Amino acid sequence: MANSEGQRMEDSIDRQVAVWAKELDWMDPVKEQIVARLAVLGRYLQQTRRDALDSGGLAHGQFKILLMLRRQGPPYETGPSHLADLLGLTRGALSARLGPLEDAGLIVRTHERGDRRRVRVRLTDAGRTAFERHAASEEAGESALLSALSAAERETLADLLRTLVLAAQTGPDGTAPAPPAPRRSRSAGR
Repeated sequence: MANSEGQRMEDSIDRQVAVWAKELDWMDPVKEQIVARLAVLGRYLQQTRRDALDSGGLAHGQFKILLMLRRQGPPYETGPSHLADLLGLTRGALSARLGPLEDAGLIVRTHERGDRRRVRVRLTDAGRTAFERHAASEEAGESALLSALSAAERETLADLLRTLVLAAQTGPDGTAPAPPAPRRSRSAGR
C-alpha cells in the first residue's frame, strides 16, 4: 500500500523482518512477512469474534452449536451424535453444552415420534435470533478490516488464500488428511 505521495507504507512486520534479516541471513524475508501478517490478522479476527460474543452474551462453544444447527437448514435440527461429530466433541461434552442453551430457550431437545430413545436438537426462534445478532456483529468487524481493499483486491486475496488453505488441508501425498478425532472436554477427567 502506498501513501498519498506514492511511497510504500511500512507496518510493524516490515520493521521486525528488517531486524531479523540482518541477524538471520538464511531467512526468507518475504515468507516471514507473509506468515507474520497472517498471524497478526488471525489474532485480530479472533479478538473481533470474542468482542462480538461478549456483546451478545454467548460463549464461543455455545455460538458454535447455534452455528452448526443453523447450517443444517430448515428446520435447523439434527441428532446429538451428528452434532457432536460436527463440533469435534464427545457426546458427554456436547450434552453438557446443550443444557445451558436449552435453559436459555435457544435450543430444544425433543424425542422422535415412535422412538423415545432418539433425540433431536433443534434451534428455536430465540436461538435463530441470537445467532443472527452475533453473525451480524461479527460481519461488521470483518467488513471493517476488509474495507481497506478494493473489490478486485479482495477477490485476489480470496484466491491466494484458497491456494494456501488447500495446501494446508492436503497431505504431502496430495490426499486429504484424516478428520481429527473428537476432543476431550476440559471437564473430562476431573
